[in-house]
Amino acid sequence: MLTRRGLLLGMASLPLVACSQQSPPSPEEDSRPVRITYGDDPSQFAELTRPSGASKGVVVVIHGGFWKAEYDLELGRPLARSLAEQGWTAWNVEYRRVGIGGGAPATFDDVHAAIERLAGVEGLDTSTVLTLGHSAGGHLAVWAAGRQRYAGWQDARVRVTGALSQAGVLDLVAAHRDDLGSGAVQALLGRAPTTEDAAFDPRQQVPLDVPVRCVHGRGDDIVPPTQSREYVEAATATGADASVELVDGDHFVVIDVESPAWTRQLELLDELSGR
Repeated sequence: MLTRRGLLLGMASLPLVACSQQSPPSPEEDSRPVRITYGDDPSQFAELTRPSGASKGVVVVIHGGFWKAEYDLELGRPLARSLAEQGWTAWNVEYRRVGIGGGAPATFDDVHAAIERLAGVEGLDTSTVLTLGHSAGGHLAVWAAGRQRYAGWQDARVRVTGALSQAGVLDLVAAHRDDLGSGAVQALLGRAPTTEDAAFDPRQQVPLDVPVRCVHGRGDDIVPPTQSREYVEAATATGADASVELVDGDHFVVIDVESPAWTRQLELLDELSGR
């Protein structure tokens, strides 16, 4: 599926430093990603990258790949590094995917737990927490913004204050109907989605109480732009704060940190934070 993955991510993996409870890191160490676990499963961890100066807030980066095991948080590393360079604290999340213990509800439980883990990170201000996700990660990013409404996630202490979906799968019923990801939605849920799946489906959760921004490539033939457009139409019809911007490019342009599309997303994140 991710035919341009090697092109976009053909860079060396960022070095990791161990999570420590000791003295605060130096500014140089702040800019390096720190691996922090939020559970016992090998996929239950995230990488925290702090900016060298004051932080604008936290951006939770959720990678895509149709929720499948063969794709991982490597997809989010270039975004996390760019975010830290722009003054954000980046929280690049790994989670259980279909094929390695994921699917509903485990995948959702992991994203919830990863966001909750932020409350225990020393010196981290969680008053501004934005979610940013690509493709299936866009689905999880918008889902996370309203997760506290549903049984199993009502204990949320760390609330999402805004979401940015990058070519997100925002309507599971339509995605299944259109066979996006070759049966990916059915694999995620363990069955075909229905109109009773509000706990998992962003389209059925409108209106949200926080703003949602969608960015989608006009030439996207993996997740069609209708996924973003129709979500925003439904959300705004209920009075929610949501908008969509179509950009030149395909499914991957929105995660290319050298593209104008990424520059625009950095602007949107600033707007979502009130800057």
